[in-house]
Amino acid sequence: MKSHLVEKAAEVVSDPLVLINLVSQRVRQLNSGRSPLVPTRPSMGAADIALTEIIEGKIALVETPAP
Repeated sequence: MKSHLVEKAAEVVSDPLVLINLVSQRVRQLNSGRSPLVPTRPSMGAADIALTEIIEGKIALVETPAP
């Protein structure tokens, strides 16, 4: 995971715990066969792809109201 991507993604999702959970969930999706939403390079890992998707606004946190 590249630190400059983490810093840029932290500007989009300010809560570190939420960012970790969002990246973790997307990494699981990518590892299970989902297609990346951004152009990738062979040197990019799943976490780098997830962070890039967050930075580019391709994925975002959807909050649901508490019952």
